[in-house]
Amino acid sequence: MTVVTRTAARAPRLDQVCANAVDVARDALTEVVDPADVGAHVSATAEGDRMVTHLFDCHQAGYRGWRWGVTVTRVPRSKHVTVCETVLLPGPDAMLAPGWLPWQERLQPGDLGVGDLLPSPPDDERLAPGYLLSDDPAVEEVSWELGLGRSRVMSREGRAETAQRWYDGDHGPDAPISAGAPRAARCGTCGFYLPLAGALRRAFGVCGNVYAPDDGRAVSVDHGCGAHSEALKGSAEPPVEELPTFYDDSEVEAVAVSRAPGSVEAGEPAEPYGHG
Repeated sequence: MTVVTRTAARAPRLDQVCANAVDVARDALTEVVDPADVGAHVSATAEGDRMVTHLFDCHQAGYRGWRWGVTVTRVPRSKHVTVCETVLLPGPDAMLAPGWLPWQERLQPGDLGVGDLLPSPPDDERLAPGYLLSDDPAVEEVSWELGLGRSRVMSREGRAETAQRWYDGDHGPDAPISAGAPRAARCGTCGFYLPLAGALRRAFGVCGNVYAPDDGRAVSVDHGCGAHSEALKGSAEPPVEELPTFYDDSEVEAVAVSRAPGSVEAGEPAEPYGHG
């Protein structure tokens, strides 16, 4: 029986001759870059047998935290050190560009310009084959028309994503123009509101008021603005609360009055009401 044992890979030993060749590495570096851009020596790291990489601080503008790297080596039993390559490497605190993302993930709403093409991938989860049954009556009405059906229609996930995006956007109930409108001025009760068909009908429609800021856009049923069809032409005057009445007893105006006959002040008897 053969027994196979695994041993850990041996770390390369730092070659002292190559490690001491700091000046050789610096001279090779200053031949290709401005000497003012080369800073202090940072470290020497073994890359393999008789191969060492020297790192120097980089003072070049725009590369803060980066380091120059010079790899040197020598042949066995030789004290002569030669240069393999010079590179610019990011240090632990280097400023780096954002990680690369596929164009599908970099694309943002509104990036599509005139003449641009944006093909949908075959496995787009927002779309479903048109011949599949859907839970949207409007989709079924179109999909099963002989010769007029679309090859792909929006899936349930696609409609849910769209509805949430619209509701949370500038045409939902939390938009600034909606928050500033009267409470009763909601799109669902506006005469210019055109409800969508299908599953989104209960929550969204299209504004048809040419004077409204959302004209031609999909709005939520609880969105609103000041161009509501039932908005009053003029605002009523705010009710004025009745002020309490105060009496100032310190100001008394003397008024002369005549004494009526039979009054108490005149001391005369009152006339009888009738005659016997």
